[in-house]
Amino acid sequence: MTAVAVTGLGLITAAGIGAQATWAGVCSGRSAARRDPQLAGLPVDFSCTVPGFEPAVHVGTRSRLIHDRFVQLALAAAREAVADAGLDPATWDGARVGVVVGCGLGGVSTWERQQRVMMETGPGAVSALLIPMLVPNMAAGNVAIDLKATGPNFVTATACASGATALGAARDLLLAGRCDVVLAGGSEAGVSPLIVTGFAQMGALSRRRDDPGAASRPFDADRDGFVIGEGSAILVLERESDARARGARVRARFAGYGASADAHHLTAPDPQATGVIRATREALREAELAPEDIDHVNAHGTSTPLNDEIEASALGTLFGAGPAVTSTKGVLGHTLGAAGAIEAALSVLTLEHGTVPPTANLDCQDPKIELDVVHGRPRHGHLRAAVSNSFGFGGQNAVLVFTAA
Repeated sequence: MTAVAVTGLGLITAAGIGAQATWAGVCSGRSAARRDPQLAGLPVDFSCTVPGFEPAVHVGTRSRLIHDRFVQLALAAAREAVADAGLDPATWDGARVGVVVGCGLGGVSTWERQQRVMMETGPGAVSALLIPMLVPNMAAGNVAIDLKATGPNFVTATACASGATALGAARDLLLAGRCDVVLAGGSEAGVSPLIVTGFAQMGALSRRRDDPGAASRPFDADRDGFVIGEGSAILVLERESDARARGARVRARFAGYGASADAHHLTAPDPQATGVIRATREALREAELAPEDIDHVNAHGTSTPLNDEIEASALGTLFGAGPAVTSTKGVLGHTLGAAGAIEAALSVLTLEHGTVPPTANLDCQDPKIELDVVHGRPRHGHLRAAVSNSFGFGGQNAVLVFTAA
């Protein structure tokens, strides 16, 4: 099968602006969670938001007026990724460049803000840009406008698997010959009072208000829910032969993709993890790898009691105790539709650096979780292949396999 290469990365997360800052943050093992003024007075009043992100500085002076934050984050990540890949939108054939971005929610902050405007001031005060600011497809649409990419353009919405699904769809575009370059990833800015309250009402969020930095604790015996976050990751994907021909640096190979549906429950994972196991086996089959070839798993690892236990059971069935497992949500929180793309980018960096970041706040591993979960400090070694897992409400499963370049 034709190899797909990752040639560029862009990352905007709670650990910092840019891939280098994010990598340093996740390797530190220190949580980015902190009290959030916009959530003051709510039962859960902390989050993982991007520090120091200024739309006027990082995107452009008009951005505050025409873009929701989820689009702003995507634009910043996409620009970094394209520059990292050594590509120039002024000279590429835009018709051969696709954009696929995962997003689970869209412009929720714009929606909430404009609803308040209508209720307090009247319909005449509502922004004429309300709709183009909030609809999820504008993450991909605005990236295309900004970078003159006129090929296939769409958003995937598979809840918290959206970013990984986007990468899988982008890979299919390259293998089908429909594009020569695809900018693929995810973006989400869902930290708003209504969304946080909705998750809190479900019992999905940690209530550790006295110590937000210790709240996200994947695989820990004392975990009690996730910390909501925001961010974006965009990866530049090309056929490896094309990338080599233009002298590009290949950061890793995107070797396999598997997807499935649990068809089990609105929000709870299938206790038997049948869909997860099937998606992983499909990704391995496509990558032409056996379970023993996998050295690392970037787990979905949300820090919720049920998800972590069932994912661990699936990983044990698939891989035994072999691969070094981590969940970077301990540092970054759960970025919802962007999570799969952020974790894919971190999987690429893990292979590239031969370093597995630690799982933050793992003080006492749940005895039911019989995995080799990296914690305390990064682990260094030769890494050949990595799996990145993403799962979402509705039973959405997306599994990615990357191999070292």
